[in-house]
Amino acid sequence: MSTKEFKRAARIILVGAPGVGKGTQAERLMKRYPQLSAVSSGDLLREGVRNRTPLGLQAETFIKAGNLVPDEMILKLILDKLKSNRWVSLQSSVTDPSPAQPSKSPSASFILDGFPRTATQASRLDSLIPVNLVVSLITPVNIILSRIASRWVHAPSGRVYNTDFNAPKVPGRDDLTGEPLTKRADDDEETWKSRLKKFDETSKPLLDHYDRKNVLWTVKGNSSNEITPKLFQELDSRFA
Repeated sequence: MSTKEFKRAARIILVGAPGVGKGTQAERLMKRYPQLSAVSSGDLLREGVRNRTPLGLQAETFIKAGNLVPDEMILKLILDKLKSNRWVSLQSSVTDPSPAQPSKSPSASFILDGFPRTATQASRLDSLIPVNLVVSLITPVNIILSRIASRWVHAPSGRVYNTDFNAPKVPGRDDLTGEPLTKRADDDEETWKSRLKKFDETSKPLLDHYDRKNVLWTVKGNSSNEITPKLFQELDSRFA
């Protein structure tokens, strides 16, 4: 895969239903555009808890109680990460009424993963740092359900296989260990239909929010390989 250089900073969010392939697209984008980094709210939370940082310890109290970590705490984790990379001013604060002034350098490009999930969270993020591209990834529900039915995992390592397009070398066995593959407990059709319905309900206000901001772009395809070239073409025209 050939690489491309950005000419200006890209601040991207990928939005898509579970099973649509957001992780696959993010990996491909970072290979195509070396200046692009991933900023995952989930990873930042886990890292903070593991390293016993003040924010991590606060977040842990919510997690242990079975509660959602407050938006303000996640925003502060994201801002701290952007500040540590010098992608925003070191004086930026979540309590500052004006948005942080993001770096225009192409090396300050990132894909934000895991946040925001709602229009309310998106509004708070807008007040912190402006996103300049939101990609809505759309794959038909029947295709997603078919993918899930074909998905097998090696539980100890987390390696994922799909009998349709990423099959193990030996059916039912992990490529590296030879150990048996299993199905995830929640990989049944009814569970997934419920998850997809819930995603539709929560994502519409989020997408409407970004549509009003004129940063929403929608791409459709039946597979990741069908979507990727369209995604590359769009980012080339906007940032490269």
